[in-house]
Amino acid sequence: MTKVTGRRQAREWAVQFLFQTEFNPDNLDRALAEFWNDEEKKPVERDRKYVDEVVRGVIEKQREIDRTISKSAQNWDVDRLGVLDRVVMRVAVYEMLFRNDIPPIVSINEAVEIAKAYISKESGRFVNGVLDRIQKELDRPSRTQNLQ
Repeated sequence: MTKVTGRRQAREWAVQFLFQTEFNPDNLDRALAEFWNDEEKKPVERDRKYVDEVVRGVIEKQREIDRTISKSAQNWDVDRLGVLDRVVMRVAVYEMLFRNDIPPIVSINEAVEIAKAYISKESGRFVNGVLDRIQKELDRPSRTQNLQ
């Protein structure tokens, strides 16, 4: 796998952290501190801030995010989804609903690429289908920032 940098790497870190918390819920501040102590992680401040914001946001808004996913994941309850599929979609849906500085199409494309890289091509197609249905329900343009 090629080395990724910037926002893609930050999204992957957010997915990794949230995946961890699915199995080992812990004190969030302590878990984040331990996560960043890994010698292989050398984020620039902007990316670390993004990861921390996304992780906290996904955890805080998880019920709303999961309801949104469930409505669009036809015949799939969020709890029945694979853990990685669920976490990848939670990050994307969080961005789509609560991060107006990120165009929804970017969140979808990034989630699909992460799903294909870490899960499978089929998972990428599934994630794309669910997120595309969610995006169509949004009250914002898919390809531009909404800086209101």
